[in-house]
Amino acid sequence: MATHQVISREQWLQARKALLAREKTFTHQREEMSRQVRALSWVKVEKNYVFDGPTGKVTLPDLFEGRSQLIVYHFMFDPEWSQGCKSCSFVADHYNPTIIHLAHRDVTFVTVSKAPIGKLEAFRKRMGWSFPWVSCFGNDFGRDFGVSFTDAELQSEGTVYNYVSKPYPVRELPGLSVFFKDEKGNIFHTYSTYARGLDMFLTTYHFLDIVPRGRNEADGEGMKWVRHHDRYDDGDFVDPWKEKPAVAARS
Repeated sequence: MATHQVISREQWLQARKALLAREKTFTHQREEMSRQVRALSWVKVEKNYVFDGPTGKVTLPDLFEGRSQLIVYHFMFDPEWSQGCKSCSFVADHYNPTIIHLAHRDVTFVTVSKAPIGKLEAFRKRMGWSFPWVSCFGNDFGRDFGVSFTDAELQSEGTVYNYVSKPYPVRELPGLSVFFKDEKGNIFHTYSTYARGLDMFLTTYHFLDIVPRGRNEADGEGMKWVRHHDRYDDGDFVDPWKEKPAVAARS
């Protein structure tokens, strides 16, 4: 960590007020960016997606639960994994408590993953989450919205994730998509974001951003420090997508 100059309270207030002016500029830029996100053109969803839910089959219109706006978090959980992605779990820890508040603003929030519904329900129970979670194991939802890939595609320069073409190491990747349903029942895809675009939904990071050591993720390690919230004291912790069969069986 860099050495910081220690100054008087009066000097600190002067410096803090100068920084506040820049923070206000950033806030206004953030508001304008959000406006542009809402102004983005829409694409009509023509495909009839059917998901596996805890109580049976549900369609994309069903996921709205009577509301007009739907947020879907594409949670990394490959059918072969024993547990969900640790980084997506980190994200889920943040959005799980917001579901009730979003519902009172005409927004339904649903989590979708490729793993079978039985694995999703078992993992959700272990983690203590209450959000709706459905499986897209039997449809192309993950593929169509840019988060699910085949092994062959992972090796291809033509594989597109986060609007960029390059090879990726994991078949399932994270993302968030937004949909709108009009009074006639038509559904439109309005927005999707991936990778670092998900950063703004992580309040833990934003708290870390204001402490002296910051995120402390030097040397390109990124989210290597993150664990499932019930595994921080597990010295044998392994990322789900790196699990070996023996480890997967133990988990």
